[in-house]
Amino acid sequence: MFGYYTQVDCRIDAFEALISEPLEASSLRFASEVAQNIPIYTASDTYAALADPADRQALMAEWAGVFGGGSGVIAIKGAMPDLDAVDQATEIFEQIIEEERAVSSGGDHFGERGANDRIWNSLQKLCLRAPDVFARYFAAPAIAAVSEAWLGPWYQMTTQINVVRPGGKAQTCHRDYHLGFMTDAQARAFPAHAHRLSPTLTLQGAVAHCDMPIESGPTKLLPNSQRYGPGYVAALMPEFRALFEERHVQVPLQKGDGVFFNPALFHAAGDNVSTDVNRMANLMQIGSPMGRTLERIDRSAMTRALYPALRDLGLDGPDRAAVIGAAAEGYPFPTNLDTDPPIGGLASESQAELLSRALDEGMSVQDFETTLAENQRKRRP
Repeated sequence: MFGYYTQVDCRIDAFEALISEPLEASSLRFASEVAQNIPIYTASDTYAALADPADRQALMAEWAGVFGGGSGVIAIKGAMPDLDAVDQATEIFEQIIEEERAVSSGGDHFGERGANDRIWNSLQKLCLRAPDVFARYFAAPAIAAVSEAWLGPWYQMTTQINVVRPGGKAQTCHRDYHLGFMTDAQARAFPAHAHRLSPTLTLQGAVAHCDMPIESGPTKLLPNSQRYGPGYVAALMPEFRALFEERHVQVPLQKGDGVFFNPALFHAAGDNVSTDVNRMANLMQIGSPMGRTLERIDRSAMTRALYPALRDLGLDGPDRAAVIGAAAEGYPFPTNLDTDPPIGGLASESQAELLSRALDEGMSVQDFETTLAENQRKRRP
C-alpha cells in the first residue's frame, strides 16, 4: 500500500485474525520449543550454532524470519553468559539509581512519571564507570548475532535500565521507536511505506538482571502484531488496546535471559504484583547503522543565521515550513534523556519546532539564540 494510514484502515477483525495465526514450530531448525507463539532458544544450542559459520548464518536468517514474517519475538535463555558480570552491573546500576534519584525523578515514555526507576543511557554510564565490567557484560555473542540478524553489521547499541518494584503498574500498550514514539497525528503524517520501513531500523531487546516470574510483570507481548500495516495508528486506539490486554502473553525469565522483538510488536511492561521482586531489565534499542545523512551539517548554525531573515521576510504557511524543513533539525532524537527527558509527551521540542514557535511568538534575536543554545545544551551527552 502507498498513501497514508488512518483510523479507517484499522479493522479489529483483521487484526484479531492476524494475531490468532499459529507459528509453525517445524519451520524453526534451532529453537528448542515454541511457547505461546514465541520461539525459545537455549544458550547451548545457540552458541553451538554460532560457532559454525554456516549454522550461524542459518540461525540469523531464522531469527530475521521470525522478527519479520513470523511471530515477531524470540527468547534466548542464557543470552548473557557471564552472570557475575550481570550481578556486578546490577550493583553499579543500583548505585546510579540512588545518585540520580537524589536529583531527579526522571521521565518515561509509556508509564507514569516516577513510578519506575529508570537509567537513561545505561550503556555509556556502565562503560565509563566500570569498563572491565562492561567488557565482560557485552562479551555476549548471541546478543551481537541477534542484532546483526535484523540490522546487519555496524549496528548501534543503546540501553536503558528499567526497574519496576513490587506494586509497580504496567505500561500502556505501544509500538516502539521510531514511529511508536510519535503522537497519532505525527505518525499519520508519514506515508504508509515509512510505516513499513520503521521496524527495520531498530531491534528491541531486554536482558533480565534478576529472575522474573510472571507475577513480577515481564514484558507483555502480542505475537504477530508487528505484521499489521496500520499498527502505529491502531496501537493508540482503545479497542486495539483492549484486545491487547485480553490476548497478550508473557514469558518468565531467569537472570541473564534475553527477549528480542520487532519494535512494531504491540507490547508493554507488565504489573509487578509480586511482594519481593525488584524487576530490573536492561532494555536495548539497537539501531540500524544506515539511519544517517550523507554529510554532517551544522543545523544549529544554519538555524541561528536563518532566524532574523525569516522574521524579516515574514514568510508563513507552507513557504515558511518548507524553509524550516530544509534547514533545521526536525527530529527530536537522538538526545540526552537525562537532561532532555520526555516529560509531558513522547519527545522533547525539536529544533524545527523551536524555530517555528519563536517566529510565532516574535522572539527577539537574542532570546531566540539563548533558547536555541539551551535546546542544544540539553541534548549533549
